[in-house]
Amino acid sequence: MTDAGGRGRAVIDERPWYVVNEVLALLIECVALGLLCWWGFATGGHAAISALLGLGAPAVAVVLWWLFAAPRAKLRPALPGVLLVKGLVLGGGAAALYGIGHPVGAVVVGAVTAANLTVAEVFRRSVPGDGGPVPGRR
Repeated sequence: MTDAGGRGRAVIDERPWYVVNEVLALLIECVALGLLCWWGFATGGHAAISALLGLGAPAVAVVLWWLFAAPRAKLRPALPGVLLVKGLVLGGGAAALYGIGHPVGAVVVGAVTAANLTVAEVFRRSVPGDGGPVPGRR
């Protein structure tokens, strides 16, 4: 995107829902890591196992995200692979919440995550300059 003078500066206000969805995605990612951590510490019976699961589960999620799903991922698979990794990590947060005894919260987290991923994919397909529709433009 460029500003009115064509100078290449990003104009965020042309797609405010995109920005809101990206902020929500970041929050969902942080919540998923927190839920995986909570699950790990709540699941292990012994202190060492709890610590291993509580720190290991989110660490594995971070590595998977860094390798395959981050915007500058080291190994960028095709879109189905990226969505699979995102589903595993973010869905893992919802599954972790279910696993510690909060099924309603898990459904809410799962639904918000699915909606966020869907909206992100719609916005990805409508990037300005590719000839596709741009939300908020007439």
